Amino acid sequence: MTTACARPRCTGTIDETGFCDYCGRAPETAPPARPSSTAAGAALSAASSRRSRTGDPLSLPVFDFPDPSSRILHDPQVPDRVRRCANPDCPNLVALPSLGSGFCLACGTAFSFLPSLEPDDVVGDQYRVVGCIARGGLGWIYLALDTRLDDNPVVLKGLIDVGDADLATAERQALTTIDHPNIVRIFNFVMHPDARTGTPRAYIVMEYVDGLVLSEVAEQSRHGLLPLGAPLRTEHVITCGLQLLSAFEYLHERGLLYCDLKPDNVIIRSGRHGERGNRVKLIDLGAVRRIGDRAGKVVGTRGFQVPEAEIAQRGLTVGSDLHTLGETLHQLYLATADRTGQHDLAGQRRVEVGIESFRRACARAKHVDPERRFASAADMAEQLRGVLREIASLRDGVARPDRSTLFTHTATLLDAGLGAVPPLRRWIDRPSGVPLTDADLDDGRPAPGAVAVGLPVPVVSPDDEAADFLTATAADDAHRLLDKLEKADPRTAEVSLARCRVALALADRDTAAESLARARDLVGNDTDWRLRWHEGLLALAAEESAVAKKAFDDVYAALPGEEAPKLALAFCAEHDRDLPRAEALYTAVWRRDRTVVSAAFGLARVRLARGDRAGAVALLEETPAESRHYDAARIATVRVLSGILDGGDRPSAEDLRAAEHGLAELYLDGGAPTGESRTRLEAVVQEAALGVRLVEGGDADEAELRGRLERSYRALARQADSRAYRSDLVDLANQFRPVTFR
Repeated sequence: MTTACARPRCTGTIDETGFCDYCGRAPETAPPARPSSTAAGAALSAASSRRSRTGDPLSLPVFDFPDPSSRILHDPQVPDRVRRCANPDCPNLVALPSLGSGFCLACGTAFSFLPSLEPDDVVGDQYRVVGCIARGGLGWIYLALDTRLDDNPVVLKGLIDVGDADLATAERQALTTIDHPNIVRIFNFVMHPDARTGTPRAYIVMEYVDGLVLSEVAEQSRHGLLPLGAPLRTEHVITCGLQLLSAFEYLHERGLLYCDLKPDNVIIRSGRHGERGNRVKLIDLGAVRRIGDRAGKVVGTRGFQVPEAEIAQRGLTVGSDLHTLGETLHQLYLATADRTGQHDLAGQRRVEVGIESFRRACARAKHVDPERRFASAADMAEQLRGVLREIASLRDGVARPDRSTLFTHTATLLDAGLGAVPPLRRWIDRPSGVPLTDADLDDGRPAPGAVAVGLPVPVVSPDDEAADFLTATAADDAHRLLDKLEKADPRTAEVSLARCRVALALADRDTAAESLARARDLVGNDTDWRLRWHEGLLALAAEESAVAKKAFDDVYAALPGEEAPKLALAFCAEHDRDLPRAEALYTAVWRRDRTVVSAAFGLARVRLARGDRAGAVALLEETPAESRHYDAARIATVRVLSGILDGGDRPSAEDLRAAEHGLAELYLDGGAPTGESRTRLEAVVQEAALGVRLVEGGDADEAELRGRLERSYRALARQADSRAYRSDLVDLANQFRPVTFR
């Protein structure tokens, strides 16, 4: 029996730890009481294993894990490249001889990098040592058996250098307060005399995690192996990242920084029966320190930690923690099948935009400017969740919509009227010299100004003083709303941004530009993505595609998990006739979220531009029946099936039959079998049918087609609201009247 996580947008369940197995967070409502269990030990050689289970792309596969005894290091040594003198005032921290123990050649401080425990040592009268299994940033890690609990495997962690006793105290104080499913659990603290010096040393007793260190997973995957029983995918990397971010958020909320994240410090534990998948765990908290602590010793790993200059200026921060996570995810990605091209090249190409989104998330986490990194672990997790859904949907075609907390999708369909029944003006204002039977299909590409007004709208920040006012007035008429915004008090950044959008809707670019300038002054930070978004809207309205593209690309870099910047960039690419880029971006949006029907219309336009009528129809037919734009998509389908494409490609007889069938199934005129809308669409289809017959020649059914079109035009004439228009449409009907000899 499992309990669903009640947190918004989370699909996980509360497991036996009391935390969600997807988001890793405690439930908002208390989970069911944990069942009591009797601790049952198992011999190392009897460690259970399971086959890979990869059915859910949003979770990690369950894989076979090695027997704990196979992890024993038979010759544990510390590489010279990481050996440092423990004396912070040493003039040369690396002046250590290549010995297991001795004295620093620069300052004379004693050092020992040898394991202080030997196999079969019994620590704390309870834990029998099996051997060393790893080297942490600050200590040797030993596998041991709990002799008082059925020889259950546990882990003992001590210090590499006995001079670092202050770090052991800090680690102990931090770890005793931590309880999170993605952080290794601490069972006990014990003392044991060093075999060489007799000096008592402290050891932390931790749970043994039966899995693989992420650095091992990456190394095996890089060489084409399958450490998880399946190819390592970017989705797996992101899932690990989300669980690590959950642990980071937990630590940061308690005023702690992790400081030394890297693949060596994370184990991926194989999922147990009854769980959705497995989970990753931080296994070494030796570098944990308080936020704001500028006096403690800095522990980190070169290449993952931020530059020393930043540490000197700002100290270690939440941003520096996220930097280590960004680099960790990047290094893991380099070992994925998506990066190496092993196992599935077709799948690799299919998820290219999703991979780009992932790389942008890592890049923002690692940005050289700390102010441009994610503000918190929660912010980064929100974007990574969006990227995960995007990649998974591109991989298998299953939609995974998720309400954005930053953008509100508008009801506007960006189709330039392709999804609407043509107005009567189509026939009244028809071009001279080109009969409607030969008129090309308008593919529905919207004007840049219409796109600027119809793109998703940023959600008003709840912290803005005018948030309630903006919410209450959002549905007002544009002219009325602009008047209210000009009188708004206080005049906040959100008010100015709303005024910018309303001015664009009224085609008043000067007022829009002035409003954006005012918002920039109020925000006081040019890096705010909201400013760049509105700069893109202004550029679109001015038909400055290159400027708009750069602005929207900056928003994409800041918010890689959001659909809105990809939709905006897709329109820019389509406007520039960069069809491959437009298609990739539209696909990324549409595969993930079938409510964004503007993306489906965009994809249909790309296919029409390539002469692929059937492909365009197939895209439009994917619109869900529950969508507000379902009828628009079906109307567009009829028009595409009966339209003349660029290059003069006329519909086939099969296309026309499909158009007639689709027209008969449409819900028009309030459900009435006849009406003005149905008459207009019938005229469009009949024009196409007669045009095909006139081009192909033959008169077997020409008279019938002319008669049908004549009757439709006479019906259109009855819809005209003036005598002149009615007369013009009657003349049009007479032009196509079948020839008779009576």
